[in-house]
Amino acid sequence: MQIVHSIAELRTQVTAWKRAGERVAFVPTMGNLHRGHLQLVARARELAPRTVASIFVNPLQFGPNEDYAGYPRTLDEDSRHLAAAGLDLLFAPSVAEMYPRPLATMTQVTVPELPAVLCGASRLGHFDGVTTVVSKLFNMVQPDLAVFGEKDWQQLVIIRRMAADLDLPVNIVGVPTVREADGLALSSRNGYLSAEQRAIAPTLHRTLQAAAQRLRAGERDYAALETQAQTNLAAAGFQPDYFEIRRPDDLCRPGGAETELRIFAAARLGRARLIDNLPVHLDPR
Repeated sequence: MQIVHSIAELRTQVTAWKRAGERVAFVPTMGNLHRGHLQLVARARELAPRTVASIFVNPLQFGPNEDYAGYPRTLDEDSRHLAAAGLDLLFAPSVAEMYPRPLATMTQVTVPELPAVLCGASRLGHFDGVTTVVSKLFNMVQPDLAVFGEKDWQQLVIIRRMAADLDLPVNIVGVPTVREADGLALSSRNGYLSAEQRAIAPTLHRTLQAAAQRLRAGERDYAALETQAQTNLAAAGFQPDYFEIRRPDDLCRPGGAETELRIFAAARLGRARLIDNLPVHLDPR
């Protein structure tokens, strides 16, 4: 596996592959990798003969009271995992390489409407940081396709909208959430959980499952389902951020006739902010 730190080195290698007629798949990450990230790499390798991943802890997507300074940087360990997974090239730029001027003076990419709900409602500016860095990375890597995890479903929807609106020739591929045996979605922030909190954490997924079962059984009082779920999470020891039932493609509130829904949840447990979501298929009435 080749490791590069500059845009020039990255473009030199990708250009050579493209001239040879090879498709390129891209997996953007912030590092501190787990099995979920490696599953994205595995999917990328299935879809293209050349694979690139990036590791960059993006300051633009962290709020003033969030964990940017303390976010784990584990480049050496991550590199070993990626090499073992068969990755071709790792791009690990510095902040200065990605943002050569002060952040406030850099052009940013904003997708309207979609970032205003769910995680975006409590993490103002977060998704502007995501779309800005992903659009820059797409321009640097020039991939044919890019692979993202469905655990961050809102992010996936926003990136798909951005790519469509900007006519970017990148196919956005989603990969189902990878979970522990007890249902907890894999996340770099799971490392913040104490042993006691780790035992509580799967309750988030179980609460999503319970709401999905009630929807499939015919319940349509979405507000009541959401309120009950937040009450249950608080009783288990979480600080709920949201628990909401939305349409999967545009993240709007359902009108009642939908056959495809997605349930979203975010809650704090100690230092960790956990997110998860679950698709729900309903039989037509």
